[in-house]
Amino acid sequence: MTDTVENPAPHRLEPVEDRALEALFTAARTANTFAPIPVSDEHLTEIWELARWAPTGANTQPLRVVFVRTESGRHRLVAHMNDGNKAKTASAPAAAILAVDTRFHDHMGTLLPFKPELGPLYESNEAVRSATAQLNAALQAGYFILAVRARGLAAGPMSGFDAAALDADFFPDGQWRSLLVVNIGYPGQNPWFERLPRLEHTECLRWE
Repeated sequence: MTDTVENPAPHRLEPVEDRALEALFTAARTANTFAPIPVSDEHLTEIWELARWAPTGANTQPLRVVFVRTESGRHRLVAHMNDGNKAKTASAPAAAILAVDTRFHDHMGTLLPFKPELGPLYESNEAVRSATAQLNAALQAGYFILAVRARGLAAGPMSGFDAAALDADFFPDGQWRSLLVVNIGYPGQNPWFERLPRLEHTECLRWE
């Protein structure tokens, strides 16, 4: 007689409620002004604790975050923003500098312990290392914005800044390189621009 093991029932994933879809996607907007309501370090930590679970290729996790909350830190950051973004960042109770860790592969033994040879592989191939870092940090930046929204805050992501000057100021050792600045807080007066159109599915999807 042979013992048999029944296959377990597949795990069923339930869709999230419409309210969550609105908060993350359909009703979410980029904030341009912020209310003078503080955002605590604990609240900002909760954002990262949520964002860090989303997937990256080979679990590389190259994104790093600098939360800017002090007056001196905000003054330094605002100085590097494009003129059209200075007031937005100055009004935000918190801002996050999202950066790529160019030495992300130093952690592969921890992040992918069953394949530690990836660390030396990335070390030996700068092109692959750079492409991997940029792609996966960009993925994580998207996750980060959704995590801000999921925690009940508004996000104002911006690429309009002097990256070289910002990096020289905040990352003088050159290991981290800025990718995006995200203003974080509660919406202020007239925070939203008129919503811009999106392409219809007929323009974006193909079926094979």
